[in-house]
Amino acid sequence: MADVAQYFRDNDLFAQHCGIELLEAAGGSSKARMVIQKHHLNGIGTVHGGVIFTLADYAFASACNSHGTVAVAINCSISYVKPSSTGVLTATARETSLGGRIGTYAIDITDENGCLIAIFQGMAYRKKETMDDLIKMKAQH
Repeated sequence: MADVAQYFRDNDLFAQHCGIELLEAAGGSSKARMVIQKHHLNGIGTVHGGVIFTLADYAFASACNSHGTVAVAINCSISYVKPSSTGVLTATARETSLGGRIGTYAIDITDENGCLIAIFQGMAYRKKETMDDLIKMKAQH
C-alpha cells in the first residue's frame, strides 16, 4: 500500500504554499501543523478563517485517504471558537464513522497551548480507486 502521508506531503502544493506540515496520517487519523506567519493574518490581525479552514481541510484529506482508498470531500463545515494571531496551529483529525462509501471526520484546531481555535467536520465519499492507482496514474503523466 502507498505511503499516503508521504504522497500528500509531496503532492499537495497548496498546503506547501501555505506552510502546512503533515506530521502523521494513518488509520483514519492525521495531524498537521502550521506556524503562523504575517501573510496568514486578516485585516484585523488574526489568522484568516480561510487559512484555518485550509489547515483543517488538509488534515481531513490526509485522514480520509489514509486507508488507501481515494476519498473526496462531499460536505465540510467549520466553527471558529477563538481567534489566534501568533504561534503554531495544529489540526488533529479523527474518523468518527466509516461505512461503505461514506466516512465522517472531526478535526480540532488548537494553538500551541492546547486552546481550541476551531472545530471542523467533514464528510468524504470513498471512490473505487486506490491511492496506489492514483500514484501509478500520476507517474504515467
